[in-house]
Amino acid sequence: MKKTILIIEDDNHVLSMMKNYLEYLGYNIINASNGLDGLKMLRSKDYDLVITDIVMPYVSGVGIISVIKEKAPGLPVIAITAYGKNPERLAAEKQADLVLRKPFEMERLKDHVVKLLGS
Repeated sequence: MKKTILIIEDDNHVLSMMKNYLEYLGYNIINASNGLDGLKMLRSKDYDLVITDIVMPYVSGVGIISVIKEKAPGLPVIAITAYGKNPERLAAEKQADLVLRKPFEMERLKDHVVKLLGS
């Protein structure tokens, strides 16, 4: 059974790179281009992993992580950011399982996904 990953990212280039790479690795990818759409997608189905940008319009990644950890505490979350320590600290406080700083290598993302999904 394919694992399903929700990617919430407002930078289309970054979103496209992650989506294409993870699909190539065999994962089923659902994506949202902002936090509000991401929250809607979270309500519509179950996911095995969520990857969310931290700084986004409408609803931040920190808000997304808060909702996930309240409603589905076992759902692993990778937070990504280009903005240094403060967003990283906020994501960690909200219990993101991992925080990746942009730019990151796709191989590194793969290692984290495999570690969190066990596949």
